[in-house]
Amino acid sequence: MDKTGNIDEVDRKILSILMENANTSYTEIAKQLFVSTGTVHVRMTKLKEMKIVTGANLTIDHTKLGYDVVAFLGVFLEKSSLYGQVSENLKLIPEIVSAHYTTGNYGIFVKIICKDTNHLRLVLHDKIQKIGGIQRTETFISLEESINRPLSLEK
Repeated sequence: MDKTGNIDEVDRKILSILMENANTSYTEIAKQLFVSTGTVHVRMTKLKEMKIVTGANLTIDHTKLGYDVVAFLGVFLEKSSLYGQVSENLKLIPEIVSAHYTTGNYGIFVKIICKDTNHLRLVLHDKIQKIGGIQRTETFISLEESINRPLSLEK
């Protein structure tokens, strides 16, 4: 069995539609795929049980809420064995929206959203750099996001 649990083309198409717009109704998906609404419902139930679908997200424009700075942070760990401990502490910082355990120079790569550069400085100085196990950090401020899309499941 492959990692996808033997999902078929209809499953992939349902997922593709919902990744483009999670608000698409099962009825609309059924119309697009020429299947019944019940089929879509059964397929989605199966995909949730298989833990392929683990939730749905709301996409918002953070800048319209006053959060104008997106930064990426490379975190150097004192020891790679401290990843779990550091990761748990990073989860407590609400400005951190994602974190990845990585290969290469950084042990962890983090995405942060802040109101402005002063807010970013406070998050870095007062929260992140006080976490035990972090040796140092390297910050990259995003000037513009040019691509933000779901993964294409088309073969």
